Amino acid sequence: MPNINLTRRDFLKASGASLFLAGLPIPGYSQDKPPGTISVIILEGGMDGLTAVPPFGDPNLLKMRKDLVSQNYLKLNSFFGLHPSFKYFAGLMAKNNAAVIHATNFPYVLRSHFEGQNLMQGAGLTPFSEKTGWLGRALDLAKTPGRAMSLDMPLILRGSNENDNFYPASILKSGDLITNLIQNISMTHEGDGAEVFKKVQQKSTQSNVIVPRDPASLAQYAGKVMSQEGGPLASVIKVDQFDTHANQGAEENGQHGNQLAVVDDIIAGYKDGLGDAWDRSIILTLTEFGRTVSENGTRGSDHGYGSAGLLAGGAITKSNIISQWPGLSKSEQFEQRDLMSTIDYRSVCAACIEKALGLDHDLIADKVFFTPKLPRLYDYIFS
Repeated sequence: MPNINLTRRDFLKASGASLFLAGLPIPGYSQDKPPGTISVIILEGGMDGLTAVPPFGDPNLLKMRKDLVSQNYLKLNSFFGLHPSFKYFAGLMAKNNAAVIHATNFPYVLRSHFEGQNLMQGAGLTPFSEKTGWLGRALDLAKTPGRAMSLDMPLILRGSNENDNFYPASILKSGDLITNLIQNISMTHEGDGAEVFKKVQQKSTQSNVIVPRDPASLAQYAGKVMSQEGGPLASVIKVDQFDTHANQGAEENGQHGNQLAVVDDIIAGYKDGLGDAWDRSIILTLTEFGRTVSENGTRGSDHGYGSAGLLAGGAITKSNIISQWPGLSKSEQFEQRDLMSTIDYRSVCAACIEKALGLDHDLIADKVFFTPKLPRLYDYIFS
């Protein structure tokens, strides 16, 4: 059987990702233009924060996961490092355009992918309690509804009925619909049915948009569109395959390391596409839960609780590692197995909304996250 060697570029081209854009100001409806843009990278499966940002200063780290910690980590300070896949992100840290939030998560502890992913997008007080998402609700409050560049609107962006979806096909002439036929069909319908066909007719007049589907290219495209005058204010990119129960790997060529490289290249793609708009941008990662502190019997890790969040963008002007470190000893772990979450990640999301959309924290806490007393982390991240 022949050997197959994938370069990092080949791997990124083969990695699946989905892009969603939203937040288009409506003339006469929107008020002042929001001060920035906000982009979310959803990491499905549960990113291992202890691999992504290893706390090598904790003496229990190597005792409990000798096969899961890279020996080539990039040093951030005397306690934390970065996985070697994060070379671009490390450069942004050095330029004061990135930050790390460690030992954090949404307040969810039951370790179900379905519940956790719903909660991190909907941000309800319980899983499946909300039909809208936290970013969609924030866009509503900023009076900037928009569209999703996908066949389906992801929960995180669902908000106002003004939101719509659009999926530019890469099939030649797939956008050349017969608009007169669509108009005739719409005339035979009334009410909501007619409105649906009107939307289809509007989309049929748009020229084909050919967008490569690899994650880095999607991010670059999103950045370019967001940088335009009147362009969308928000974007979401989904990346999966973070559920590493076996053979997780510690180095760049491991399963988790490969996915972290995808995240690194997405951030690089955003910066390239945003251009001058980088200075008013904020990018943050989102994952449903972290992984267990101890590695399991198949050199992997299982569903956990606390993880790490990565932030990047020109809106950050001083790099920082924000953490109330809980420790990794058995007695310090959540249920004696997981990294304890000591920072509510909703506070991080709220700070990013406040920076990008110019909304008041108390309004965000109450109307977006339904938690009036949600702590404000804005000054820790953006001061």
